[in-house]
Amino acid sequence: MVTIPDGGRALMRDEKISDFLTRLADRVPAPGGGAVAALHAANAAALLGMVARYSTGEKYADHRAAVERAISETDGLRNAALRLAGEDAAAFTAVADAYKLPRDTDEAKAARSAAIAAALIEAGRPPAEVIGVARAVVELAEELLPIGNRNVVTDIAAAAEAARAAATTARVNVEINLGGIKDETARAELAARAATVDDIALRADRVTAAVREEIAK
Repeated sequence: MVTIPDGGRALMRDEKISDFLTRLADRVPAPGGGAVAALHAANAAALLGMVARYSTGEKYADHRAAVERAISETDGLRNAALRLAGEDAAAFTAVADAYKLPRDTDEAKAARSAAIAAALIEAGRPPAEVIGVARAVVELAEELLPIGNRNVVTDIAAAAEAARAAATTARVNVEINLGGIKDETARAELAARAATVDDIALRADRVTAAVREEIAK
């Protein structure tokens, strides 16, 4: 049985940016693209949280409920993305550990194959969830675009672009695991999440295009 350690999750949340980048550049299994995808999503959510907080007060009274909801939801999405960054790093490490299991007997080979298959499913789940976070961020960007503070409107586009990067990066990290997953239900579930990315990217494109059109006037 392969277990996913909790230490990676805590470390990802608390370490310095420079330390994370040093680990990312090192020749180690994790963190990798999946963790980066999650951090893209966290950045996107944080940017929208900033936009929402700049869109409070009397001038934005008509949109108070929407803005307050955006603040709450982006804070939640940011925390979820940070959690997923740690989970992805831990899950990928578990995959690497599964491949190191002994295969000197038929029983060992069978146990190793089962462990790899199980670890691949678990490795596919964090990036699949990141795709969901990215979609939620883009939806909030669409909602904030017409009502947010115009002084930070470019940050809405930046958030949309970060969310798009999160989704497209997470997609390849889902797809790389699909070939080794034997469980049909799990594979179909992960593939369905990956299939939503084109729509997320298209919607992010539209947000950015609208912002660029506005600032070009």
